[in-house]
Amino acid sequence: MKRNPRKVKWTKAFRRAAGKEMTIVSFKRDSGLADRGMEMDGYGDSTLEFEKRRNIPVRYDRDLMATTIKAMKRVAEIKALRERKFAKNKLKGKKEKERAENVKQIQQNIDLVEAPSLKEKLLEHKIGQTESRTDMEMA
Repeated sequence: MKRNPRKVKWTKAFRRAAGKEMTIVSFKRDSGLADRGMEMDGYGDSTLEFEKRRNIPVRYDRDLMATTIKAMKRVAEIKALRERKFAKNKLKGKKEKERAENVKQIQQNIDLVEAPSLKEKLLEHKIGQTESRTDMEMA
């Protein structure tokens, strides 16, 4: 059975198209990525280009070897930094979303809250929010 690789979730093509994987974008600018909501800037990691295997033998040179090892260490640092940044951006709005869900759940189940001072504070906060909403609606 033939399937479109960009629609099958376990393929590399899907993961690249959905922005779930740090890979180099090899698409042309006019390939329709902008139509699908995908931006070219910030998408991909150029440090992966250094990991490609090159089958060209090079004559041994001590200075070249030293600079290559230094560059490899620096590229590894940059790659780790970009991976951390990629993961952080992926989880960016999770904390605020979770906090909003928790507040909503507390407001819906306020009768289950046992502490009277907390209950009063939550009720005042809830009344203040409804007043501000009515003010905005009237304006």
